[in-house]
Amino acid sequence: MTSLTRRILPLLFCAFAILVPAQTQDPGISISNMDPAVHPGDNFYLYANGAYIARTKLPADRAAMGVFNTLVDISFKQVASIIDDATKANAPAGSDERKIADLYHSYMDEAAIESHGLAALKPHLAEIAAIHTQRELAHALGLTLRADVDALNNTNFHTANIFGLWVAPSFNDPDHYAPYLLQGGGELPNRDYYLDDSDSMKGIRAKYQTHIAAMFRLAGLSDSDARATRVLVLETAIAQKQISLADSEDIHKANNPWHASDFTTKAPGLDWPEFFRAAGLEKSAGGSDQQATFIVWQPSAFTGEAALVASEPIEAWKDLIAYHLIEDNATAISKALADERFAFFGTTLNGTPQQRPRDFRGQALVSNTLGDPVGKIYAKRFFPPEAKAQVEAMVANLLAAFHTRLENITWMAPATKKEAITKLGTLKVSVGYPDHWRSYAGYQVSPDNLFANFRNATLFEYHYSLTRIGQPTDRNEWCMEPQTVNAVNLPLDNGLNFPAAILQPPFFDPKAPAAHNYGAIGTIIGHEISHTFDSEGAAFDSMGRVRNWWTPEDLAHFDAVTSALAAQYDTYEPFPGVHVKGKQVLGESIADVAGLAAAFDAFHASLKGAPAPKVADFTGDQQFFIAFAQNWASVTRDAALRQQVLTDPHPPGQYRALTVRNEDGWYTAFDIQPNDKLYLAPKDRVRIW
Repeated sequence: MTSLTRRILPLLFCAFAILVPAQTQDPGISISNMDPAVHPGDNFYLYANGAYIARTKLPADRAAMGVFNTLVDISFKQVASIIDDATKANAPAGSDERKIADLYHSYMDEAAIESHGLAALKPHLAEIAAIHTQRELAHALGLTLRADVDALNNTNFHTANIFGLWVAPSFNDPDHYAPYLLQGGGELPNRDYYLDDSDSMKGIRAKYQTHIAAMFRLAGLSDSDARATRVLVLETAIAQKQISLADSEDIHKANNPWHASDFTTKAPGLDWPEFFRAAGLEKSAGGSDQQATFIVWQPSAFTGEAALVASEPIEAWKDLIAYHLIEDNATAISKALADERFAFFGTTLNGTPQQRPRDFRGQALVSNTLGDPVGKIYAKRFFPPEAKAQVEAMVANLLAAFHTRLENITWMAPATKKEAITKLGTLKVSVGYPDHWRSYAGYQVSPDNLFANFRNATLFEYHYSLTRIGQPTDRNEWCMEPQTVNAVNLPLDNGLNFPAAILQPPFFDPKAPAAHNYGAIGTIIGHEISHTFDSEGAAFDSMGRVRNWWTPEDLAHFDAVTSALAAQYDTYEPFPGVHVKGKQVLGESIADVAGLAAAFDAFHASLKGAPAPKVADFTGDQQFFIAFAQNWASVTRDAALRQQVLTDPHPPGQYRALTVRNEDGWYTAFDIQPNDKLYLAPKDRVRIW
């Protein structure tokens, strides 16, 4: 996962699934999850995972279950113990432990939510109802701007607010933080849900309109049906102005510096000075002038959405702001609103009949909201120095393998190769946890007012982002917490983060054979290293600056090879007529191909010439590739899988496992022949790095 778009684990709504796969007696590959009746050359995914898939039944409260969920299960049990200890500690007011305990209590106290929720919502609805002028509308829209988008980790840029703010190292001056503005405006997962004319999408939109009306009604607002119609019409108009996920991933198209004064001329229709004033962006870091420069990620969307502010009725905009306020805080307002929200976003969109248990949802809220306070305890308690050292040794081996591969590339000009090797050499890798922690002293937590806690958390994060604008970049800062089951590449920092929670079985086990560890966590480490040179990472130099360091010939070769990979993924069809979008998933697919190859090399280097021990007659190479394929074992509801294909830059797991068809070593390990279904002729196998 790169810090622009990368998530190793696509977190579908309510898809924190829990399942511990059956394991072999010894650490390593899970033989009982395999289906030996499937020929590996015909469907390697089912060969490695067929028994697991056959016996796995989705509980009513899960949209998906997979091997990643094993670690989510472990991580949340660990977080639960931290919360439980905090609630028993009677810690002093203002301490991290007290905040943890109070936030969890506020979520679990359903009676207090019913008592405070609607009462806390009504003043905000009254402020929205009082909007009568374009200036007041601009002010209200500015107040909705929130730092709830990480553009490099989520190129879907899904923010319900009309625009999203992301503060990160500048594309053009990575030594300082800059504000990025991003398209937004809809509650549905992305613009395709508004614009796709298929019968299934029309059905979803009809149910969505009914849902919007229900949310208005449950919040006590009149004319709910008319309001819902206006909201859907306006959100659809906004979606028509947005650009696609694939286009959003093109960094060169995203690098659009606009001075504050440019917005009025380049995106007329919105009172931008008032918008920025309400958003707290009227001053620079020094406090003397209006914030000088923004990087506008999708300029056409800003021009189009600003025009809609002027052309669409103010009443429609008021309804949209009110609806988004209700929707985004439903859990903290009333059980009726929370249940209605889940009925649409959980059941209709993902096919999940029931919510997860309330204590699990409360633990997730605490972990996400108080990330560093929980993470600091988590790292100390659950990630011993010995595990950190072993993973760091694996990282060193992966980096060495990648360095060798770069040196041996024949298609790259010496100047480009030198830049690539320099970039790899300056890559900063952090394992387990950061070396310093954020202070949450400014976040006020009430033990019995969840609505206030939601609002305070949002403002706390937003104000933190504002304070960073123009300041020197902290390259040691993490963008996720130790308890997160994920990994990330940060191209603007030229760094990698591997949280402690992903460095546990089945991905990493100190007792497992090297073949398993390199096939499981090693390919994930290799994946993240490879993002440094994927279709997005290749746009950044060793300092994190957007700069073309390629010769025209090298770039043409890179584009040709990666286009072939995109075409390979275009052929995958999870549902009749529904294909994976090769361009949309290209960055992740490049990283899978290159990460697998580098991890295979590193595995062999780790043996130092000795033979790999067999496990149940499986050779070391076979174990390696099986471990890789078992990373992606999953059972997913159809609705959730359809949403992933539409909105996620990652291919579905069953196709990620098929990355092996591009690796020569897989053909040798399993004696894959030309008549096998997955066989690719050597000239058709994608080799990039």
